[in-house]
Amino acid sequence: MIREEKGFQEGLVSVVTPVYNGESHLRRMLDSVLEQTYPQVEMILADDGSADGTVAAAEEYLKKFSDRGYGFRIVKANHKNASAAINRGLPFVTGEYLIWPDSDDVLERDSIQKRVEFLKARPEYQCVRSLSYYFDEATGKRSEKADEQRGELEKEELFWDILESRTFVCCGCYMLKSTRFFEIYPDRRIPEYDVGQNFQMLLPYMYRYGCPTIREELYGVAVRSGSHSRTPLTQAQEEKKYDDYENLIDDIAKLCQITDQSSKDRIECWKSARRYRISLKYRRIKEAVGAVNRLRRYGGFSAGEALKELFWACFVNGWVEEHLYPIYRKLFCRSS
Repeated sequence: MIREEKGFQEGLVSVVTPVYNGESHLRRMLDSVLEQTYPQVEMILADDGSADGTVAAAEEYLKKFSDRGYGFRIVKANHKNASAAINRGLPFVTGEYLIWPDSDDVLERDSIQKRVEFLKARPEYQCVRSLSYYFDEATGKRSEKADEQRGELEKEELFWDILESRTFVCCGCYMLKSTRFFEIYPDRRIPEYDVGQNFQMLLPYMYRYGCPTIREELYGVAVRSGSHSRTPLTQAQEEKKYDDYENLIDDIAKLCQITDQSSKDRIECWKSARRYRISLKYRRIKEAVGAVNRLRRYGGFSAGEALKELFWACFVNGWVEEHLYPIYRKLFCRSS
């Protein structure tokens, strides 16, 4: 007899994957799910209004999943973003465990089994993660270059390390217990933004629970030149992305009920450091100076560090050349 805990089927792993225009790569990911050594899997594919043959490609797998003894559901929606697509899939989660790999990545054959076995053997943990590797989509060869740091793998308190980019947020590496996840999101909806999805899924969970790391590369990340994450952004798009992330982190802070001043200051430092970088990139010196002052106020910079960054922003980054040198030329370098 199948036991259930708060409506979740014991041992079952729910795989929720958002996809948008993934016809060229989706089959590879679905094949990797079908090849899992673990016997209890349900696949929930949330299509974000694809305009290509993504849904038709997915429908080719309905019988394959049925023959394998796995559940397979395709959920369709109008195009919005990845977090909205995940929200379309979350109501259908029935498994004890939850993972959400990207549609262009792959799971190693024992990826699910090893993570489930860890959580069964260590019931005091509510989640676990593995390592990942990167591969070139065109050649299939592994790449030494990684987008994210691995960080200190012995650490289990990962909220700040994830937020501050000291460890990886790679979505397919993490496995969460569904009961705990839906205690955070009882309405089965994460905050919807054009950015994120992994921050929404992970940060509130990591704020509550420690997450150990299995020191094995159980998840493959495809490196595609045309992927959404590698598409160059215009200045307006990049600035909107920065705004969205700041608003998202404010939402997450509320979800986590972060009220202590040191944590609030740390979040303000995170925002200000990002603002400093984008201000320098687009030569907005006054904004860069303001960001440095906020970092000093909230404890992100010492007085000496703030002075050094102010010197960089005003002098090395070109403010003198742009603003003072023309005056100097006008006053003292007149042609005879």
